[in-house]
Amino acid sequence: MRDYFFGSLSITQICWIVFGFAGQIMFTMRFITQWLASEKAKATVIPLSFWVYSILGSAVLSAYAIHRKDPVFLLGQLPSVFIYFRNIMINRKATQKADKDAAVSNHVQNSSVRSIDS
Repeated sequence: MRDYFFGSLSITQICWIVFGFAGQIMFTMRFITQWLASEKAKATVIPLSFWVYSILGSAVLSAYAIHRKDPVFLLGQLPSVFIYFRNIMINRKATQKADKDAAVSNHVQNSSVRSIDS
């Protein structure tokens, strides 16, 4: 059965192929999660999981490209990992700022209510 699917590949080579496919599946999952989140919101959104799947998929595919000694494939994947990390950092800062602004707004509203009631 193994010969039918993989020919004369060694177990190590088969493991690398499976590893590469796993990276490709993770990379594809980013589009699926983005599509589902956008359908749910009825607007185009990019959830955090999009960036997480992007990082995981690109990192695994970069490792696979290094193993294959494929500079074209590596150049297409490796730099993206850093961009995806940066997008997560930007998203995190925006979320923290929104949380802080909401907390300040709630505090101001509560203070106004108390001063009116006093």
